[in-house]
Amino acid sequence: MNNLARSRRKFLQSATASALLFFAGVSRESGAATLTKYPSRKIGNINTLKANEPIDFHYPDSQSPCLLMMVDQAAIGGVGAQKNVVAFSSLCTHMGCPLTFSQNRLLCKCHYSMFDVARNGQSYQGLASQWLPQVILRLDAAGNIFAEGIEGLVYGRIGNLKIS
Repeated sequence: MNNLARSRRKFLQSATASALLFFAGVSRESGAATLTKYPSRKIGNINTLKANEPIDFHYPDSQSPCLLMMVDQAAIGGVGAQKNVVAFSSLCTHMGCPLTFSQNRLLCKCHYSMFDVARNGQSYQGLASQWLPQVILRLDAAGNIFAEGIEGLVYGRIGNLKIS
């Protein structure tokens, strides 16, 4: 066996052993990777919301700006009697520019992307090719609105999976 074949074999053996050690350390439940446990955080009260006047908040941490809004139609993932209260990350999925709310959509003034907040933050114009991450909301009996998680990847993050 020549030296090149021996060094290639040694490399493959080392790489395989490293991969096995890495994946043995990944936290798993029922054979699947565990998702990050997002904190439950009160972000508002449905009785103080006004239609088409969004409220700024940060979730799940201080580097993640979001908007809570009451729109004038039922929305996918909406809470409340009308299912019209939703929240989204307010960072454009194209390049992370701040978004503004107008007429049931979020707009990126940097590159003119638009997102439909009644349809899961679907992008429908501009350079953004991904939908906006939607904040999962919970409404309690007193009308308090809680952020419980995020569907989608917040701009600037490398993943939502927790590897420990």
